[in-house]
Amino acid sequence: MDTSRNYKNPFQDYSNSSCLTILNPEENTITNNFKILLITNTKKLLQKLEENKNDWTYHDDHSIYTGSAGIANMFQLYADYFNEPVYFSKAIELLQNCIKKFKWKREITFLTGLSGPLALGAVIFHKYGNKNDSQNAISKLISLSTHVINEHSDIPDELLYGRAGYLFSLLYINSNISPPPIESDIIKQVISSIIKSGNIYSTSRHCKSPLMYSWHDTEYLGAAHGLAGILYILLQARDYLHEGQLKNYILPALYYLQDLKYPSGNFPSSIGSNTDRLIHWCHGAPGMTMLFCLAYEIYKDKKFLETAIQCGEVIWARGLLKKGYGICHGVSGNAYTFLHLYQQTKDLKYLYRACKYAEWCFNYGVNQNRIPDRPFSLFEGLAGVIYFLIDMQQPNMAKFPAYTL
Repeated sequence: MDTSRNYKNPFQDYSNSSCLTILNPEENTITNNFKILLITNTKKLLQKLEENKNDWTYHDDHSIYTGSAGIANMFQLYADYFNEPVYFSKAIELLQNCIKKFKWKREITFLTGLSGPLALGAVIFHKYGNKNDSQNAISKLISLSTHVINEHSDIPDELLYGRAGYLFSLLYINSNISPPPIESDIIKQVISSIIKSGNIYSTSRHCKSPLMYSWHDTEYLGAAHGLAGILYILLQARDYLHEGQLKNYILPALYYLQDLKYPSGNFPSSIGSNTDRLIHWCHGAPGMTMLFCLAYEIYKDKKFLETAIQCGEVIWARGLLKKGYGICHGVSGNAYTFLHLYQQTKDLKYLYRACKYAEWCFNYGVNQNRIPDRPFSLFEGLAGVIYFLIDMQQPNMAKFPAYTL
């Protein structure tokens, strides 16, 4: 077990006395005083981001992950929650620019590819009456499907750069526009491509799981590059899956993955790794929590919920990362673990823990040993922390961006 990557958790754990300034147990909510703290710090950090606009608009990164489309995503959430339409306008302006200038047309995922600005833009344009722009974005997104479902293409299957990330884009649009504009046949073809690819690779490697995937010759297991992220997106697409896919491929893959858990509650980053080091959304327990909570909802196996809860314990102990505050590999991303566990169990302990991690984020920039490459971005930097603090104000509605529909 490697504890050099995290600060020792200084917070008292949940108890009736420790939670009184933060939670109102009778109403199962955050206290007004703590909500004021959340709002104050959200607006303070947003002001810091806007004051540094030149630092996040000068480059040509238009992705959700580290580019200006991710900041547009945060602006949309801020505008929705605080009812400040000016931030919808800012989001629309950013997304129109991203779609126009995106250079890497073969990058097809929500997080790092053109699909993200297209999907997010389609939803925001539709919501604010620009139906032509919305339909154009949807048509462009659908046009990428031919390349995605081509089994001879060199596209991987993972979330960050592969088919699962494209699938999320399709599901995101259908979840946010009514009636759903993406035909189910297209979604089913993408799903079939992902499952077929994983099964072919698994068979070739004699893997005990019916599904396994490789990226850069490594069999990753986590949310960003690995099996967990792919399974999580597939489970969110369950309305488009048939019973055989759920029972014969995804369920045994879940049991296989579950058996790889370390005694600490954490997970290895890849097959063959035996170092209990990484507590990140991208690699390790945080991305697993959401997967096994959803697996429990669908399959009703209490062992899946037990696994998610064990993930929560190791993240509470070791999730205050020295690396920083980001969503992908930082404290705010780890904090979503507790929000998902709270939503699943209704146990106030998890809401309390999320609040304590939010308190840590109030002091953004103080406790970290490195500056991220994109310090204002959604997944590496400040925009992601703001996104998390907004979600903290509506904990029953919180959703990990670009991962949970």
